[in-house]
Amino acid sequence: TYQGYEVQARAHILPYFDDLQIRLCDVDGETLQTYINVKAKFGRSDGHGGLSAVSLRQHKNVLNQTLKLAQRDGLIQTNPADLVVMPHAAQFTGTFYTESQMRDLLTAVKNERLYPIIYVTALYGLRRSEVLGLKWDSINFAMQTLTIRHTVARVTKVVEKNKTKNASSFRSFPLTDDAVRLFKILLQQEQYYRNHYGKDYIDNDYVFTWEDGHPYSPDYVSHTFHKLLKKYDLPHIRFHDLRHTCASMLLSEGYGLKDVQEWLGHSDIKMTANIYGHLDIRRKRSIANGLEQALPRLKP
Repeated sequence: TYQGYEVQARAHILPYFDDLQIRLCDVDGETLQTYINVKAKFGRSDGHGGLSAVSLRQHKNVLNQTLKLAQRDGLIQTNPADLVVMPHAAQFTGTFYTESQMRDLLTAVKNERLYPIIYVTALYGLRRSEVLGLKWDSINFAMQTLTIRHTVARVTKVVEKNKTKNASSFRSFPLTDDAVRLFKILLQQEQYYRNHYGKDYIDNDYVFTWEDGHPYSPDYVSHTFHKLLKKYDLPHIRFHDLRHTCASMLLSEGYGLKDVQEWLGHSDIKMTANIYGHLDIRRKRSIANGLEQALPRLKP
């Protein structure tokens, strides 16, 4: 998150206000509103239009936190960022595979290096940072559980953390029989490569690594996933859309939004409902059937 804010500040906010040559005490709501409006129309670095509402919210957050700090330090009396009106974000609709498409994908890539990562991501609906952060202490073969406790993310550089995105993201899953077999194969492969590389092996506890023990980078996974879809002529989705696919399959199997929230590790069910509520067709069909029974039946 910090890296993302730093990129936004250096690419957009700092150059704009450096050119403006305005003093802190003269920054008001109109100044900030003009900044947001300009970036909404002309903010793209390629010159083709404005920034998205999501990006602009990140910009406002940087400005708001900065001015809040200035207010706390007594440099300004009020925070003008409170007066800014933000553009509405478009309703997010995640792209996802059907169950049939997901089976086609896993069948196509079964002999590819990325197969275990794709399988585990789709099965447990993990974020990229979570699947790449899996360490062997996350997997308990005796209790047959997988616990999300580490993450690996990258914006400008790779950051490894021994904590999750939020408290809800710290969660445990039962290991399926296939997951147990998959992780045991990976463990056997790791031991083989440890012996093969000897002192040249890069010692770490990550589950998904190259033969020499070097962990996969987040960018490598996303780029290779895209190449695999092209290689096997499969519909384009982002790697993150495997997480949406998992949610869609859960709902199609009859599980509720609360189940999806807990499985995906959302901080609250409102987020889950906003993203996946329109997919909860089975529950809505049950509601419709109940209402139909309460109304007079139409004559043939």
